Amino acid sequence: MVKMKKLAACVAGLAMSATAFANVGVFATSGKTMNDHTYIEQGGAKAENLKKVLENVTLPAGFKIDLYAIVPDARDMTMAPQGTVLFVGTRKDKVWVVSDRDRDGVADEVKDFAPSLDFDVPNGVQFTKDGFLYIAERNHVRLFPAAEFFYEGPDVVAVDIVPKGELIPVDEESYNHTARVIDIGPDNKVYISLGQPWNVTPEDKVDLYRELGIGGIIRMDRDGKNREVFTYGVRNSVGQDFHPVTGELWWTDNQVDGMGDDIPPGELNRQTKAGQHFGHPWFGGGKTRTNEYKGKKVPFDIVHPAVETTAHCADLGMAFYSGKQFPAKYKNGIFSAQHGSWNRTTPCGARIMFTSIDKDGKATMTPFAEGWLNENMEYDGRPMSIVQMKDGSILVSDDYAGAIYRISYQG
Repeated sequence: MVKMKKLAACVAGLAMSATAFANVGVFATSGKTMNDHTYIEQGGAKAENLKKVLENVTLPAGFKIDLYAIVPDARDMTMAPQGTVLFVGTRKDKVWVVSDRDRDGVADEVKDFAPSLDFDVPNGVQFTKDGFLYIAERNHVRLFPAAEFFYEGPDVVAVDIVPKGELIPVDEESYNHTARVIDIGPDNKVYISLGQPWNVTPEDKVDLYRELGIGGIIRMDRDGKNREVFTYGVRNSVGQDFHPVTGELWWTDNQVDGMGDDIPPGELNRQTKAGQHFGHPWFGGGKTRTNEYKGKKVPFDIVHPAVETTAHCADLGMAFYSGKQFPAKYKNGIFSAQHGSWNRTTPCGARIMFTSIDKDGKATMTPFAEGWLNENMEYDGRPMSIVQMKDGSILVSDDYAGAIYRISYQG
């Protein structure tokens, strides 16, 4: 009965009509059972091998890294508001739920969320502070009331915020750059990145993409209404977060391939107001012009990145640190993941970076955790996303190794 009351309160909080929920069959059953969940073993040889890899990861003095969970294809992450479970998105067809029931800092159960539903690249996962889970897929955004307490069984309440096929036109669907990230801003609106699918956007697509927000970041009310384009000139962002003090949106961007080993730089961007343009497709990264648009007049005022990063290291997930466990110098700074290069003769990345921001907004990025790129220049892991836990430690997802690591400070 208590759970039912919690769900009713959450539903009411959306300010949606009862008719809207009736149409999606709130409490309908699919016929699936607990046996239809997929469970992931948390021990065994794989766990031991991953722990050996972590022995090669270097961190600043006082920090340690441990294996938190084995989670296949682990990408974007969000911790439930009451800290009971972690939800993990993928670029495939699963969303995973990670539980640490004995509270020892190591997961003891990993299973798939809502096996009664079909997911299509459910990379973006985000909880609101009042307990609603949003999942952004390739071309679909759904909301799950009280998911923190209703993940155990195969059936859940799923509400279309952006119906399937309406996030972008179906004709513009692709397999490339479709891993969305989603956040709730300080204005209580939903922010979703829409990577454009090309290496460099063709000229005949520029106006359409500008109108739709493809190659940008869109925002909307929590019920999906009042959609607008917040950010322009993005190639493919898979990491964003809001500054805990200023409320400004910061985000990473993956830049143009095929221009050479050392150009163009990757980007960490700072957005100070709605409607700013960050350069693509006229710029390939930083202030480097693309070959396709070189010599052509740039029709917009461009905001260049707060930090230019090493070319092709693939800056992905990021999160501001607001916890109390780490030393004071990390407060309100950014931890970000460099996934690792493919378009480079000498590999780079596969590490965690830290960006400090001074009182004037100047950002400085330095390596924080390294070692997943081994001495043979092979990847033993590829960090993707970062989330802060309630105790102030951070979790790092690795979609190559299929794992999540916990970094804590021992003092």
